[in-house]
Amino acid sequence: MAESGNTPPNHTPGGADITTEVVVLGGGLAGLTMAAALASAGVPVACIDQDSPDRQAGDGFDIRTTAISYASMKVLEGAGVWRHMEAQAGPMLDIRIADQFSSLFVHYDHTELAMDGKNQPFGWILDNKDIRRALFARAAELPGLVHLAPAKATGVERTRSGAAVTLADGRTVRARLVIGADGRRSLARESAGIKVRRWSYDQSAIICTIRHSEPNKGIALEHFFPTGPFAVLPMTDNRCSIVWSEKTSLVKTYLGLPDAEFIEELTRRSGGYLGEIELLTRREAWPLSVLLAERFIAGRLALIGEAAHAIHPIAGQGLNLGMRDVAALAEVIVDAHRLGLDVGGPEVLARFQRWRRFDTVLLAAVCDGLVHLFSNDIPPVRLARDLGMAVVNRLPPVKRFFMRHAMGVVGDLPRMIRGVPL
Repeated sequence: MAESGNTPPNHTPGGADITTEVVVLGGGLAGLTMAAALASAGVPVACIDQDSPDRQAGDGFDIRTTAISYASMKVLEGAGVWRHMEAQAGPMLDIRIADQFSSLFVHYDHTELAMDGKNQPFGWILDNKDIRRALFARAAELPGLVHLAPAKATGVERTRSGAAVTLADGRTVRARLVIGADGRRSLARESAGIKVRRWSYDQSAIICTIRHSEPNKGIALEHFFPTGPFAVLPMTDNRCSIVWSEKTSLVKTYLGLPDAEFIEELTRRSGGYLGEIELLTRREAWPLSVLLAERFIAGRLALIGEAAHAIHPIAGQGLNLGMRDVAALAEVIVDAHRLGLDVGGPEVLARFQRWRRFDTVLLAAVCDGLVHLFSNDIPPVRLARDLGMAVVNRLPPVKRFFMRHAMGVVGDLPRMIRGVPL
């Protein structure tokens, strides 16, 4: 990561107007990975990032963590980012899913499935700040990536021949294609008049990181309670990430509990297998909702990540869905670039939308259905849920399919996910 006062030329926030092939609006986890993937494959790209490469973690540092599936790891590996973060990644070797504390559950064991000729973790859990550091480190290595950080976009204009993004400092970034990776309140999406469907859940996610006395053994635990799923996700150094979905009306009460009472509730919900628990971070709550753009493209524009979709974290697929966007869009852009075609042309963008739209809508619907299925305590429904999980657990072919789905390796996979260079 660049040090303050010694910022590489491709990170300078000031300077003249910029002309490039592609401009990525948004330097978050999906946006900067997108830029790194393109630059790694020889496509000139600029990334407009509101963050700064030399910002240090302080009282307001990001305490969130992210589940990186096996497929997302392959995307990060192909973009040259994974080696900068692998040491901080806690592997998920087993996934245990239960309806509250039922004895009927689903158990995924990574030794039951081989990828690349060997057993692989289902995924990894990392602190968001470690992912950001890795992305900044990779961006600094790529001369073909102009990383404008910190910088803020104020306008997007698109014509038949190209696009221009105006920055708050008066500069303009011109390109053939704008990639909107700028989150739920996407300027890129709004500039194109793309409508979204939104709906909210009566739930918020309470998050924090804990340290525990017993080893987590790479076990990811998810218990479904009527008020929302409760997940314990394994990290390095005897730590776990807590993602506790709860009725919004109760969240303030739980956040206000003394540490000892909060830890007691965590121990009860997790079953106590982690031993003694201590809180390592503050507690935060994030309201849960769904956002789905009516389309992922417009003239000279493609949307990825939460600019295009945001789903419930019940299956831990939020960023992983965005990483599949990255892999698919990078492939169609690189193929067009190498053939000397217009990377922002309608045929290229239409190919991306065909590839990603169905998968996204389907997963959003599945996650929404799971939320409604498990967010109740009606006895017949609960019995059906428990029996369903028991059946899946006892049918190896079915279980292997769901295991592959958890790893992100089901469907028409882009080259990056298959481990094939762009």
